[in-house]
Amino acid sequence: MLVADKNRDVRTCVVLAIVCAVAQLALAPNVGLGNGRANFALVFSSCVALLMGGRRGVVAGFVAGLFFDLSTTGPVGLMAFCLTVSSYVLGLEGRDRMSGDLGASVALFSASALAVSLVYHLAMLLVGQADSVVDVLFLRTLPTAALSVVFFLPFAYYFSRVRSSGSGLGSSRAARGGHFSKKGL
Repeated sequence: MLVADKNRDVRTCVVLAIVCAVAQLALAPNVGLGNGRANFALVFSSCVALLMGGRRGVVAGFVAGLFFDLSTTGPVGLMAFCLTVSSYVLGLEGRDRMSGDLGASVALFSASALAVSLVYHLAMLLVGQADSVVDVLFLRTLPTAALSVVFFLPFAYYFSRVRSSGSGLGSSRAARGGHFSKKGL
């Protein structure tokens, strides 16, 4: 018997939002590589886009980007725009893309993290908050993308391995074929 848990996505999204918000405010400013800092708003929006896809991913990207913009000194709306676009692109093919496929999830996130970091830091150069193109590319973009990927790995592992295995309420028996499988008859 399969049990439909309609509130599972909502619970997952709320817990993920709280964890990423606390990490963005407490951990990201204190852990850096060069001038780069991990972007937990990107981690949150990408997880939602890869798990739930569609509108939820885009809304999560916008809200997470706005939270990021309001908690930093950058221009308001820039990260909201970047995360909205990246969440749209990541959520194009539908929902639950992380289930059971760790490598593909990390590859998609890595490309997204590099693109978002590059666009954001190039805009920082245009508004005068970065010194040069070398600073933007090698001291901000690459370290930010690398740290974001490193901090995305536990989330990707959880959602691809642990969460995809189900809650145990009939999922293991249904996957094996149940009581009346052809082997038992």
